Amino acid sequence: MSGGRAELGIGAAWLEQEHRYLGIPFPPLGERFDRLGEQLEIITGLWATPPGERFSYHGKHYQLEECASVPRPARRPPVIIGGAGPRRTPALAARFADEFNSGMSDGLAARFANFRRICEQSGRDPAGVRLSTTLPVCCGSTRGEAARRAAALGEAGARMLAMGVTGTPGDILGRLAELHAAGADTVYFHLYDVTDTDHVRLLGREVLPQVTNI
Repeated sequence: MSGGRAELGIGAAWLEQEHRYLGIPFPPLGERFDRLGEQLEIITGLWATPPGERFSYHGKHYQLEECASVPRPARRPPVIIGGAGPRRTPALAARFADEFNSGMSDGLAARFANFRRICEQSGRDPAGVRLSTTLPVCCGSTRGEAARRAAALGEAGARMLAMGVTGTPGDILGRLAELHAAGADTVYFHLYDVTDTDHVRLLGREVLPQVTNI
């Protein structure tokens, strides 16, 4: 459907309330990580199985017998694994991921340094893994406009933006430069009000063209 442009982001889950909303089991953290490891083995194993062959897997939580990967992806989708934990998340990312996402940007440099160390210990070249983070953003042509846009988001928006940046395009670019210096080569903007298309246009016009200069 995407012509091969799809990417797979996957993690161990963290928000129990969402699981209750949807009726999805939320086992303890250790089991969630165990399941995630098996899920990654299955997904990447299916993708690596040549056309016409079958894939079987026998784990503690999942068992597959002679599974055919049909339909096959147009290409092997890049795998993104993200989280702020110091041990199991970066270890799984070092083994399976094309991109390691640190979550929010606080403590970014330390998490990236820890991930590189785990890669080197496991024999993976960390230079071959994209490093990304997420930045809540509220931008305005002036700081007053940005503040008004942020105020319209209410309490939930304010909580999110406390972990990000509210300001002019120059303020956003300054924060991006800091994240780049901390090791990020990819930054995902978290835009709380996705219906505010003027906000998106402002970022596209005033911020994105300058990113290559950072």
